Amino acid sequence: MGKKRSRDTQTSKGQRPNVNKKIRNDVRRDYMDSLDRSINQMKAYAKGKRVMLTVPNPNKNETNKRFIRIAAEEYLQRPGDRYIIK
Repeated sequence: MGKKRSRDTQTSKGQRPNVNKKIRNDVRRDYMDSLDRSINQMKAYAKGKRVMLTVPNPNKNETNKRFIRIAAEEYLQRPGDRYIIK
């Protein structure tokens, strides 16, 4: 007969989440609306990364699209661009 392994040496396969689905969705939703997300986006944009922003749709006739995603380059100025003399 084979030797049984103890639980402390078993490794999880990571197949299923061990947190309730509703809790995970609430945490994700809270982050999307938080100031932390905006701060992280501004830091990434300052580093030169490609950042997408969610802004209200300027075209009020498109009632099925209340918000649109646009690149930050179209919406914001680069930090420091106004100080460069060309």
